[in-house]
Amino acid sequence: MSTSTSTATSTARERTPGPSAPGYRARHTLPLRVEAARQLRRRRTLVVGAVLAVLPFVLIAAFAIGGQPSGRDGRVSLIDSATASGANFTATALFVSAGFLLVVPVALFCGDTVASEASWSSLRYLLAAPVPRARLLLSKLAVALGFSAAAMLLLPVVALAAGTAAYGWGDLRLPTGGALPAGDAVPRLLLVVAYIFVGQLVTAALAFWLSTVTDAPLGAVGGAVG
Repeated sequence: MSTSTSTATSTARERTPGPSAPGYRARHTLPLRVEAARQLRRRRTLVVGAVLAVLPFVLIAAFAIGGQPSGRDGRVSLIDSATASGANFTATALFVSAGFLLVVPVALFCGDTVASEASWSSLRYLLAAPVPRARLLLSKLAVALGFSAAAMLLLPVVALAAGTAAYGWGDLRLPTGGALPAGDAVPRLLLVVAYIFVGQLVTAALAFWLSTVTDAPLGAVGGAVG
């Protein structure tokens, strides 16, 4: 009788969940630097960075081949003064890319991050690490937003360097008349980038939500872009 009681007691103890393993801290699982390093090695990250870095040179080549840009129907826009200075070229690059091109990196980084793990069946191993689900989603969202912001910053930085080399360092000529000194124009351009990033948080939220409800990365990215 005593043997049966002791056996039942030991079995119950084995089934009863005990305290966390020594040294385990939920907030220390999947550090941001680890997730960032994983995402940085992804091929799509390198492709997006290459496309955004090459775009300013494509625009410079287009202006060199097509001649001085001009507006339509007599309307004056940033494109008319794109070759006036490096600051004007940077503003033009942001103007032509903000409507669609800069949407794609945000949708890609935020929509691919969880869905790709699910499609590769590696998500279950991350959760079995064990990484709490809230910690997993927070780390992935933070890294995705960081890469999105870096992508948006990469374009104007390369455009400013390439435009200054091609057209010189000068004032930012406004389409409506007047000009801003180059020293004042650069902080304004940074504010433009910040404004575009804040505006794309809606796309980021939609893409990340779609990424958590599907294991098809292209579906999440395409849905957010659409």
